[in-house]
Amino acid sequence: MLDGHFFSFFGVQLIARPSGVLWWPEERVLCVSDLHLGKSDRLARRSGVLVPPYETIDTLQRLRKEIELLEPDIVICLGDNFDDLEAADSLSLADRLCLSQLQTGRMWIWIQGNHDLGVGKLTGQYLEEYNFEPLVFRHIAKVGTKAEISGHYHPKAAVRLRSRSIVRPCFLYDERRVILPSFGTFTGGLRSEAAEFDVLMENEAFAVLTGNKSYVIPMPRK
Repeated sequence: MLDGHFFSFFGVQLIARPSGVLWWPEERVLCVSDLHLGKSDRLARRSGVLVPPYETIDTLQRLRKEIELLEPDIVICLGDNFDDLEAADSLSLADRLCLSQLQTGRMWIWIQGNHDLGVGKLTGQYLEEYNFEPLVFRHIAKVGTKAEISGHYHPKAAVRLRSRSIVRPCFLYDERRVILPSFGTFTGGLRSEAAEFDVLMENEAFAVLTGNKSYVIPMPRK
C-alpha cells in the first residue's frame, strides 16, 4: 500500500504523498506544484547571489522517483514550474534530458504561474488552468471556487514530535480546495497561520505535513 494520507474530495479519492506530490490513482494523475526549476540561475542573473546550481537536478530526481513508482498517465505541474522563463531557457542539457525522459509516454501539463507566465519552449501543454471533472487545477486559489487544486503559497506547518516542534512543507485541504506544498529544492514557505489562509481555508481544514512520513493535523491557525 502506498504511503501518504488518503482522503476523499468531491467524490474523488486522492493521496497526499510524503514527498509533496498529489496522486489521483483512479485517473493515474500525478500533480506537483512550484518546482521553481532554475532558481539558482535566476538569483545569479538578477541579484548576483551565487548558490550551488544543483537545485534543478535535485528537484527533478525527486520527481523521477515519484514518477517511476506511480507510473502516471498525466502529470500536472501547477505553476511556478520555472523561476522565470529565462531560467527555463537556460536549463542544462542534462536537465533537459532528464525532463524529456520524465515526459516520455505521458501527457504533461504546465500550468502557468506568476513566475513563469507565458508559453515556454519545452515539450508539454501550457495552460492557465486545467479542468478534469470534477476537479479544476490552477496555480493560485480563487476565493469562492470549489473542487480546486492549486499551489503558489508554499504552505508549511508545525507538528510537535518527541517534545520538539518540527516545521515542514504541507498540503492544506478542506471541503472546497486543496493547496499543495512547494516541491522545489530551494523554495521557502508560508506558515498556515498567515492571513492569506484565513481567507481561503474553511474552519475545518487540515494540514498534511510532508517528509519521511505524513502527519495529519488540524490546520494550525493564530
